[in-house]
Amino acid sequence: MWLPESIVWLDVGWLMMLSGFTSFITAALGIGGGVLLLAVLSQMLPLAALIPVHGLVQLGSNGNRAWMTRRHVDWQVVGLFLGGAILGAVAASFVVVQLPLDLLRISVALFIIYLVWGPKPAKVSLSSTQLFAAGGLTTLLSAFVGATGPLVAAVLHRRKLSKLQTVATFATCMSFQHLLKGVVFSVVGFAFSEWLWVILLMIAAGVVGTWLGLKVLNRIPAAMFSWVFRGVVTLLALRLLYQGLT
Repeated sequence: MWLPESIVWLDVGWLMMLSGFTSFITAALGIGGGVLLLAVLSQMLPLAALIPVHGLVQLGSNGNRAWMTRRHVDWQVVGLFLGGAILGAVAASFVVVQLPLDLLRISVALFIIYLVWGPKPAKVSLSSTQLFAAGGLTTLLSAFVGATGPLVAAVLHRRKLSKLQTVATFATCMSFQHLLKGVVFSVVGFAFSEWLWVILLMIAAGVVGTWLGLKVLNRIPAAMFSWVFRGVVTLLALRLLYQGLT
């Protein structure tokens, strides 16, 4: 197996541990594993690889949950979201290549800070047309900042779905969004083949982390963990913001 020139096998080991740990956090505490993964990856990977690699790792995580809960998916909701997401992905393919890397650093850093410290996205009740539009806008945004899960969740949580339907439909929508994002970056020339083994190993570690997290679900005091989590993610985001500005 070969690796991109920018990393070595020791880095891969750290990335696997990171993927497993963030998946453990999401499963055990129900908070921000994807955001933490994005924040730490921004310090470890070349910036050009940050969003596409993060996206495919998240595709593996969400795809696993979607498959396990496939019987509960609301396919009408997914179909509307996916229709808009396809248009958003097409738009992103024309724009993403023109975004300077320093602007990408600043965008990702500010978005992470907003997700950690800003108000929680309001749960809004959307019509079918608005849900279609939300799929397009969040997919377009995802190509630049990566972690749009909280925004998608805010939309789906007001669709009068049961708990299982919400989990399954959210995971399916996010799987399609990350898949489309992967297609966008392939079209604009990102060499996923160079990162294939890194991505697969991180996905495998994430499966283990999710399994362990489910074993200790609700046993870890989330309130105590929250401030440590916020502090670490904020420091990483501020470092990325500083790099972009300087």
